[in-house]
Amino acid sequence: MVAFPSPLIPARLLRRYKRFLADVQIDGESDPVTVHCPNPGAMLGLKAEGSRVWLSRSANPARKLPLTLEIIEADGTLVGLNTALPNRLAEEAIASGLVPPLAAFGAARREVKYGRNSRVDLLYTDPEGQPVYVEVKNVHLMRQPGLAEFPDCVTTRGAKHLVELGDRVTAGERAIMLYVVQRADCDRVAFAADLDPAYAAAFAVARARGVEAHAVRCDISLTAIRPVTALPIVDTASRP
Repeated sequence: MVAFPSPLIPARLLRRYKRFLADVQIDGESDPVTVHCPNPGAMLGLKAEGSRVWLSRSANPARKLPLTLEIIEADGTLVGLNTALPNRLAEEAIASGLVPPLAAFGAARREVKYGRNSRVDLLYTDPEGQPVYVEVKNVHLMRQPGLAEFPDCVTTRGAKHLVELGDRVTAGERAIMLYVVQRADCDRVAFAADLDPAYAAAFAVARARGVEAHAVRCDISLTAIRPVTALPIVDTASRP
């Protein structure tokens, strides 16, 4: 569980722009406020003007933007927006047994260099002392009821990671893709091949090379985000 250290501040979203900025109207205040948006993606379906949002306040007095956009209400549910959280949520999911191949492993090392100028999100060591590379991706797009999709825009970096994970498998090591769904209204995960066909193709190649793939879903509340269940990854071509 990733708990928010202090109560979140309710507001309305006015606009999201320049990738890392958003203007909001905080409840009970007259003037709009610019806040940090910790999500560089397209946020497809998650940036409608007037949407209910919740903000955290940094304890660092030196921060230029002390407020951070954490949660938005969309499709009748709460959705986590902060892409800095999935690595912590992934570790929590693994420690609680939601990713069975990693259940018996110890603590992970974070942001370890590998491949061609990349850093793997989590690096575990199996009982035989061999490395296991785990790349984590945040998922929050839903266009069809119950179906979480990744990515929500073109991600050349994400496709590069799939190639490099495949290279680790070819070298005789293990590599795992872990998709963390930060919304509670999905029961399966697929790839948005219409938004990024190169990523969907790279995933298929990576799986054929032996890269493992898992997904977990989180429950979102205004006090904490908690990984709660594993989800199946379905064939993109077979989506309803």
